[in-house]
Amino acid sequence: MPISLNRADERLRAMVQWLPVPVRGIEVVAGDASRRRYFRIHTPDQSLIAMDAPPPENPGRFVEVAAKFAGVGVRVPEIHAFEAQRGFVLLEDFGDRSYLSCLRDDTAGRLYGQALDTLFGLQTRCHVGEAGFPLYTESLLRNELGIFREWLLERWLGLAIDPELWHHSMGILVRHALEQPQVCVHRDYHSRNLLVVEGQGPGVLDFQDAVVGPVTYDLVSLLRDCYLSWPREQVAAWRESYRQRLAGSGLEIDPELWRRWFDLMGAQRHLKAAGIFARLWVRDRRPGYLADIPRTLEYVLAVCLDYEPLRPLGCFLEERVLPAVKVKLCRR
Repeated sequence: MPISLNRADERLRAMVQWLPVPVRGIEVVAGDASRRRYFRIHTPDQSLIAMDAPPPENPGRFVEVAAKFAGVGVRVPEIHAFEAQRGFVLLEDFGDRSYLSCLRDDTAGRLYGQALDTLFGLQTRCHVGEAGFPLYTESLLRNELGIFREWLLERWLGLAIDPELWHHSMGILVRHALEQPQVCVHRDYHSRNLLVVEGQGPGVLDFQDAVVGPVTYDLVSLLRDCYLSWPREQVAAWRESYRQRLAGSGLEIDPELWRRWFDLMGAQRHLKAAGIFARLWVRDRRPGYLADIPRTLEYVLAVCLDYEPLRPLGCFLEERVLPAVKVKLCRR
């Protein structure tokens, strides 16, 4: 929506003064789950996106990863200007047609085909030894899982999980993540961060947290999206087709092992995501992601019920966590 320059918003006023283009109008653009803000800047002949990324955000990392992704053919926004010290970035505008808003039964095949093409290019052309991305370490994986325990279970729901059950289950998820082939990972490759750009592959956003990590991570982010879901049979077909494509590039993975890696990687990611959604509400009073928590946890529950060692965790989710979540959501 169009905005006026509020005197109290000193960062916005400073950013507008910094912009190296003539400004005819400014609109707020829906943001992500971070503290970054985005504005559409209208000039006499085009529109651009201005990012306001105050500390502790690191927009320099966004700029660095953008260059590396662009170098391997990923369609990322062109950087028009960058002010590292104050955290201002001026970007190409991909528009508002997110995958989330455009995906339907009749468009899914084409859009997912393009997204999988882009992902395959990233994984096969972006060499882990040259990218300079940090490793998705055991410590990072466990810290992410801790977000679920602290913010969703303890702070939002007031629930405690048996320590032995927790450490056993988390150990399974972390071990299966670490044993996978390592590739360059976007780390948030889903329908909110992919935009439909006509005549091209998807426009890719929110890549500044890229790492070197498990080969199934971005695939499960895309196919078991926290914001929409597809029939299990369709997901299985996409997953297997991608495995065969990797095999054609020289990365042979047994189908059953591939399925297990995909499922358990998804459980790790979805526990983390559910914890982040709860944290956005409890800490930041941002309720926009609360409605996505049940779908996200249902993914985890389905995996737990399919894998015997995780069934105790599945019982805890089914009997204690999901009912408590539904009560919380009904009271809002």
